[in-house]
Amino acid sequence: MLKKYKQIAIHILLFAITLATTTFAGADWKGLQVDTFWDYVASGLSFSLTFLGILTIHEFGHYYFAKKYKLDVSLPYYIPFYLPGSPSIGTFGAFIRMKGQIQSRTSIFDIGIAGPLAGFVAALGLLIYAFATLPEKEYIYTIHPDYEQFGANYESHVYTYDYLKAYSDTHIDQKFTADSIHYLEHKNTDADLVKPTKTYETEFSVLAVGDNLLIGIFKKLFAYQGDKIPNKYEFFHYPFLFAAYLALFFTALNLIPVGQLDGGHVIYGLFGLSMHKKIASTFFTAFVCLAGIGIFRSNPLDINFFDSNAYEKIQFVLVYAGFLYLVFSRMYSNYMNTIVAALSVFTFQLVVEFSFPTIIGYPGWLLYTFLIGRFLGVHHPPSLDERPLDTKRKVLGWIALAIFILCFTPEVLTFELINSGQ
Repeated sequence: MLKKYKQIAIHILLFAITLATTTFAGADWKGLQVDTFWDYVASGLSFSLTFLGILTIHEFGHYYFAKKYKLDVSLPYYIPFYLPGSPSIGTFGAFIRMKGQIQSRTSIFDIGIAGPLAGFVAALGLLIYAFATLPEKEYIYTIHPDYEQFGANYESHVYTYDYLKAYSDTHIDQKFTADSIHYLEHKNTDADLVKPTKTYETEFSVLAVGDNLLIGIFKKLFAYQGDKIPNKYEFFHYPFLFAAYLALFFTALNLIPVGQLDGGHVIYGLFGLSMHKKIASTFFTAFVCLAGIGIFRSNPLDINFFDSNAYEKIQFVLVYAGFLYLVFSRMYSNYMNTIVAALSVFTFQLVVEFSFPTIIGYPGWLLYTFLIGRFLGVHHPPSLDERPLDTKRKVLGWIALAIFILCFTPEVLTFELINSGQ
């Protein structure tokens, strides 16, 4: 009994910490100018309560059906994650643990699909509320007071190189003056102090929120809201909208049709073990191919493959081809097949980048493909009962796949470069 209460305490503690971290993240994204720490906390609650609430609904969808099929299932484990001063949503999500073998395709399907369907319905409700109750456009002045000087036409001014440079120069001037005073006061006592120099940016990064099909549909459905609908550079300052958007993204993330992700369970239930293997393998390979387009020019090694010397090319080939080998290592039982898959993807991406240098994929997804390929697995284990689903479940399965298409966002957050040439 004591062990049971200790386990419950762990769940409660993780939830409390995750509520705190998502609240801090929500406050950062909202960006209000506040006077006290508690005002800061309060400004983040509208994001954390709604976003974490939808994640909880998702997990309890799984939990309910796992209990229905008499499985030993845990309460949700929440994963807090917060980095002050950097883009963070306060959590890596949540998961439940199940013990025992799930007996049939039907039970696997029910448990797998329940979470994303429940989470989607909740996110959809929040999205409708968020679009229906958008504040006036002037709301953005509470976050960016400097926009007010341009009035309702601020958008044509503040996302330009000239404005960003002027804004940056103002802050550089202030820092330059302060550093110069510090230098003059200490020039006789601090031998290591370097006199400040003034530099100017040639381009600026502007954070933007990516679109998905459902958000695009809603922008058309709520077109009557006019200029209340935020643009991609300010979208994350609207906590209900941003929470719904991220919840939809997490729904799609779980519905990716590979392995034992929720989408993998759906595909397995709809098509059976043999077809699941073919669909998951094809989708995963295509996903890796598209994700890595752009890696030859921009990568953590800081090597542009096309402009580098022979040593750097060899270094890049060894590291990236080795990475791809690890990505595909659990998909094939024969290491030669793994090598062929890795080199095929490598060659495809190289040819595409060389032939079409303006095409860029989504390299940020490569880490996720590594986690799936190396740890979660691409294929699905068999169940004891392989009988097919009934008609109503098949309909739900196809609805879930449609939800995946509607909600999937290739790039959630991107940094768009604005330079003097734009």
